[in-house]
Amino acid sequence: MNMQVSIAKTPPPVLSVDGLSKQFEMHHLKRTLFAFEDISFELSEGEFILLKGENGAGKSTLLRTLYRSYLPRAGRVAYHTKEGIIDLASAADVDIAILRRREIGFVTQFLNARPRVAAEELVAEPLRLAGTPHAESLVEARRWLSAFGVKKQLWAAYPSTFSGGEQQKVNLARALILPQRLLLLDEPTASLDRDARKALVERLGQLKASGVAMIGVFHHPEDVEHLIDREIHLKAIKIEDGADHVAQ
Repeated sequence: MNMQVSIAKTPPPVLSVDGLSKQFEMHHLKRTLFAFEDISFELSEGEFILLKGENGAGKSTLLRTLYRSYLPRAGRVAYHTKEGIIDLASAADVDIAILRRREIGFVTQFLNARPRVAAEELVAEPLRLAGTPHAESLVEARRWLSAFGVKKQLWAAYPSTFSGGEQQKVNLARALILPQRLLLLDEPTASLDRDARKALVERLGQLKASGVAMIGVFHHPEDVEHLIDREIHLKAIKIEDGADHVAQ
């Protein structure tokens, strides 16, 4: 009797973090602010990791370090591209810029609205830069603006004039319109209404199902509870010699 054993395949890794540490030197105060120390984990395709911890534990700082907005003090951030592995902690700025445009997304509650650029054009821009025709990009942008609850009469207006909540909706539509391989989420639901939060969670579910790897901090973690595969708990570093941990 022939028996066939089915072995589940482990999703390939997207990110391998090893011994990552971050601190800030406050020279004018002659103090060192510690964010986190010796963080290690691996993130696979389609996996969702929730960052948890008290205020000051360095959750947002960790996300910004992974995105390379901050340089780490020590450690390695191995990002597995289709062409090979690149260490985000030491890669050249030009390589980081290319990865941000093509493969790594960062979603925050704050919108960097450019003057005299309409909301629909701002949201459509990632698709246009990826080669999608302008008209097609605008159709998709309007679809996502509608999904996040941005009123139709605002689509052609400048987001710099919007309220904070409306700006965040535009920001989410722009950040999520083009699927990335790795998505970093820093409190994306902080000031969203219920319908916008629902639209965001639905979109994150679609991205997860398509294999996008995600790690994030959430103001309402119960919204994404069904998407979470693992949790990482960070603790604020307490220093006895007068140095402080960073409040991020």
